[in-house]
Amino acid sequence: MAVTNKPIVWSVAGSDCSGLAGQAADIRAIEALGAHPGSITTAVTAQNNETVVAVNELTYDQIASQFQALKESFPARAIKVGLLPSTQSIKALMEYLKEYQEALVLDPVMVSTSGKSLVSEDTLVSYRELLSKASLITPNLPELELLTGLTVNDEESVKRAANHLLQQGVKAVLVKGGHTEQLSGSEDKYLHDYFISQQQEFWLHSPKQKTDNTRGTGCVLASAISAALAHSYSLEDSVIIGKMLLSQGLRHGYALGRQKGPLKPLSWPDEARDVPLITANSLDPNGEAFPPCSEDKALGLYPVVDRAEWLQRLLPLGVSTIQLRVKDLEGEALEQEIVEAISIARQYDARLFINDYWQLAIKHGAYGVHLGQEDIVDADIAAIRQAGLRLGLSTHCYYEVARAHAIRPSYLACGPVYHTDSKDMPWIPHGIENLKKWMRLLPHYPWVAIGGINLERFDEVAQTGVSSIAMISAITRADDPEAVTRQMLEQLAP
Repeated sequence: MAVTNKPIVWSVAGSDCSGLAGQAADIRAIEALGAHPGSITTAVTAQNNETVVAVNELTYDQIASQFQALKESFPARAIKVGLLPSTQSIKALMEYLKEYQEALVLDPVMVSTSGKSLVSEDTLVSYRELLSKASLITPNLPELELLTGLTVNDEESVKRAANHLLQQGVKAVLVKGGHTEQLSGSEDKYLHDYFISQQQEFWLHSPKQKTDNTRGTGCVLASAISAALAHSYSLEDSVIIGKMLLSQGLRHGYALGRQKGPLKPLSWPDEARDVPLITANSLDPNGEAFPPCSEDKALGLYPVVDRAEWLQRLLPLGVSTIQLRVKDLEGEALEQEIVEAISIARQYDARLFINDYWQLAIKHGAYGVHLGQEDIVDADIAAIRQAGLRLGLSTHCYYEVARAHAIRPSYLACGPVYHTDSKDMPWIPHGIENLKKWMRLLPHYPWVAIGGINLERFDEVAQTGVSSIAMISAITRADDPEAVTRQMLEQLAP
């Protein structure tokens, strides 16, 4: 008998006899992301595209028995909660959660698409007791108002209401943008979702799609996030993956005769058009891209060095792209090092990127700037763009890729490919297959591979077709840096 390592995700929700939303949509999303769905039904709904005919609630014993049946043989790595139609259904869930330590995603299904209220006031009161158990809650704007009692009509009121939920004990909130027309100043090009946790906040922007087949959007999103969490992705990455699957599902949704139909998520999303753009506010993202780096040839070998003197040693060998990364100088000494490096790079017509110090790079006319994710907040991205400099950005995960993609840099760096001691990082090495994955996801960017790459591993990385290979210690700490550089240049030669 074949053994599978598929993580198990439970859908605690109502059934939908039309197969459009509810557990039918949950199952489609969970399976699309390579997880196995378990179903704990809370209500048997009778509904179609026009109306909810009935919500037939299951009893406490009926629901509790389903938890009992699954908990030992098919324990959940993540639970997605949809419709909880009664205080009894909430009680059954709360009983199980006393022993449960994994991810819990709440999709507060309280109003049907047709506008019918699905929960009583007593149920709403009991529901609020669940908030402290949730890893994430995913309300739309009407549900956000219902849960908080606050009016939501603009960016600030969205943030205020989401913060109110955090204060009730929720670890994170994703406010869905499907009712964007409710917000003043909203534009028509994008849907805007708002994420906030105790650690950070950001807005996600996805292009609107022209389709009537939107049944089950909230179910698909929350279930996809749950499945990604079950695969051990971070919460932020899981939200990005969930948004990507939602976009894919909308694009492949289908009609049922003349009736509106459901989303159809297919498989793990891997297309650039599905990647949401992450910014700090609800405004449409800036569509202006940074200048490209491919004027003459590919970025190629990309040494990262800490002194200008390295440029004098490496550029005569044929290196055409190099980064100055100085961590132990400041003030006049730092500026002089940058000025000298820029002068040497111009002498050899090389592409010099200055790490972090974007003000000095602008001041002295460097070719480009490289920023880490932690530097994006403080850097004046608009000023770098206006100065005509190229921009490279480090990325390590889905969240950081989506954040960088919104800025539209000149290149993206993927790392660490292998374990590295050059920089203290919490990231698990990507490996060759994940490097290829990022290259496929956003193929229009030059990708720079970095992290733990040495001479022995160099050819394996080069075989991926990556635009550039960067390293620090493999060159600067070599016994013969020039010899190592020549060998790497030969291996990259067409």
